[in-house]
Amino acid sequence: MDRLSDIALFLRVVDLGTISAAARSLDLSVAVASQRLQRLEKGLNVRLLHRTTRRLHPTPEGLSLIHISEPT
Repeated sequence: MDRLSDIALFLRVVDLGTISAAARSLDLSVAVASQRLQRLEKGLNVRLLHRTTRRLHPTPEGLSLIHISEPT
């Protein structure tokens, strides 16, 4: 997989609100989706998502990536 598909996964996670919902919508296992998000964060050297047991929301860096990815 390439970085663009990992970014697309990140955007889907933000849109749907959970990694599991995004994984289902992309026909991925939750483990694979989580690994790809971790790989993206490591490759960009930033944390993109705040994860808790009840909530998942983008960090300021994640919000920046969302805005960069939006069509103009």
